[in-house]
Order: sequence, then structure tokens, then C-alpha cells
Amino acid sequence: MRSTILSRRRATVLAVAVSAALLPVSAAGAATGSAATSGTADRATTNAFGRIADAVLTDRTAALLDRQQLKSAAAKIKGSVRLSSALTKTEGTALSALRGRQSRLAALGEAYTAADTRVGVDKTRIKGSRATVEVTETTVLTYKKIRGDEPRTTGFKAHHELTFVAQADGTWKLSGLRSTDKGPRAVNEPVTTAPAKVRPSAVIDAPRAATTYPAPANPKQTTGTGYDYTAMAAYAEKYWKNYNTAYRKFNGVGGDCTNFVSQSLLAGNWQPISTVTPEEYDTWYYVANGQSDSWAGVNEWSWFTQTAKRTAPLANVYQMDVGDVLQMDFDKDGSKDHTMITSYRSSNGVPYLTYHDADTYRRSLSSLIASYPTAAFYGYRT
Repeated sequence: MRSTILSRRRATVLAVAVSAALLPVSAAGAATGSAATSGTADRATTNAFGRIADAVLTDRTAALLDRQQLKSAAAKIKGSVRLSSALTKTEGTALSALRGRQSRLAALGEAYTAADTRVGVDKTRIKGSRATVEVTETTVLTYKKIRGDEPRTTGFKAHHELTFVAQADGTWKLSGLRSTDKGPRAVNEPVTTAPAKVRPSAVIDAPRAATTYPAPANPKQTTGTGYDYTAMAAYAEKYWKNYNTAYRKFNGVGGDCTNFVSQSLLAGNWQPISTVTPEEYDTWYYVANGQSDSWAGVNEWSWFTQTAKRTAPLANVYQMDVGDVLQMDFDKDGSKDHTMITSYRSSNGVPYLTYHDADTYRRSLSSLIASYPTAAFYGYRT
């Protein structure tokens, strides 16, 4: 595993490689001086775009580690592609926010000793003097053994869109970087305020849960329920990044998080209900030509499971055990935004969540609380 902390040698090589690999804008077919054209970038230019994306996201991950940081990788990049002054300032603010998150994590008893961030370019489009680049980030973080029962790693796949602007001197500047995933942002991504949502008119709310650690004891009965919680966790950890092709994806139409949790629950012997009655949110099913609202909808899943008594609300989210479900309302507007399943629980009582959007493996509850200190949390015993 390579650390996100770049060695001096690697940083130098990276800077030289970006400068050498990136052709002038005119040679890349993007623009000549201020003239604009359209098309796709050549391989060298695409690779250079990917390298600067890797450097920026590597810096973000490095801000979470519990050791002294070297100079940022992005700041070392010189030559024909670099950050705009505005984005340099924005990323400086982002790194400060992430260092604050690292401190909150430490207060909750969590730290990372090493990490590996890698970026692949999925698509590059050039229109006039602007290039839009879609990338996939794959990051693995190694947990520091503080309590001693932490899993070895956590990981995620995240998707980003970068905007580059061609300069009159034949260079590119990275002017924008945004996540294109739904759900909670990855642990190395600063949180921005989401726009307010319209509160649904028909609401059956589960009560909010406390987020204090340690939680009052509330052991889970794992036998005699008819459910296989181990199978739920095994399914989630098998398909967290390699999606099960037997199911449709919902990433582009609101997010795949609840669809993924429903699949995991089905794997653990939750039984579908497809008979329609006059009651709302009383079905839960997936078929070849459709699915119930409760199968893929965050709030609808909550309303169904509470009404059907498939779940019981937990007083504290640290009471969650394997197979239990966590939902979050990022801006406390009354509409829940994201669904996750507990796939591991440490012997010291810390649940670890696995979920889609962004696809994430064994992210600790502490990490989510530290990243979203003002969110509302809901724990469900399944």
C-alpha cells in the first residue's frame, strides 16, 4: 500500500511528469491562444488531468492522517497544468476543515495511520476553452489501533467532476472540483451546505437517536428472529463496490443507497410484501419491471419498516449491531437523506457502516458523526 503522504522523490517525479506529459493546449487540440475548439483530449493531456486530480485528492486524504504532513502534492505541481488561484484558496479552506475533522475523529477515539488514494480518468470532454473531466477516486485508509478492535481498513470509491480552463499561453488551470455522488460525502471530502428540501406531507417519523459514546447497553437478539444478520453483512461487503448485476442501479435517479440496503436485508431473509392495500407504504418488493417506493426511497423505507414493525427505533446510534440500519438527515429539514447498513461492530461498541453513494466499506459511525456534527441520525434495529 502506498501512503498518501508523497515522498520527496515521488513529488518531484510527479511535478516533472505533469509538465512533460501535458502538451500545450494547441497541440492537445483544445485551443490555440484564445481560439476555441471542441473535441477530446489526447492521452498525454488526459493523463496530466488525472495526475493533478490525484494530487488534490491525495492532499485531502493526507489531512486526515495522525502524523506530520509534508508539503502538499498539488502545490508542487508546476508546468502546463496547475490550480487556479481561486481553487488554491478553496482547497486551502477544505484542508483546514479536514484537519478539524481529524481532530473531531481523534476526540471520538478514531485515527488513521496510512492511506492510499488513486484516481482514474473516466471521461474527458473539451468545448471551447473548457475541459470537463470525470474521475473515479479509490481510497483505502488504515485504522489506527486505539481501542484494539478496529477493522484493518475502511475504503470507498467516489466520483468527481473537474473543470479546467485553457489559458492564452497554452496552459490549463483547474478551476473547479465537485463530487457527483449522492449520499454522505467521503470522509476526505469537506461538507458543503445542501439546499433545503420540501418536507413531505405524509410523514411517519422515526425518532432521532442520540450520538453519544458509549451508548447504554441494548444487546441485539440474533437467534430466533428468522433473520440472518451475518448474511446481510456478507452481502453488503461483497457488493459494496462491485454491484450485483441482478439489480437495477439508482445512482443517477436519486441514489442507490436504499436499494443496496434493501438487497442486503433480502439476503438476510426479509420477506417481500407486494399485495397492495389502501394503506400507504405497506409494500416492500423488487421485481423485474419495478419495485415499491419503500425498496429504493430513503423516507419510504423508514415509513414502511416502522409501520410494518420490521424495525424498532434505537435510542442511540452506537447501539446498532450487525444488520441494523442507519439513516441521516444532513440538514435536519425532516426529510431523511441517506441509508446505510451496519456490517461490522467492534467489541468496544463502535458500529461500522457499508453503503452505496459514495460506495463505502466499513466506515465508522464515529467518522460520520465527526463529518456531520449538525446532522440528525436515526438508528433502526432490524
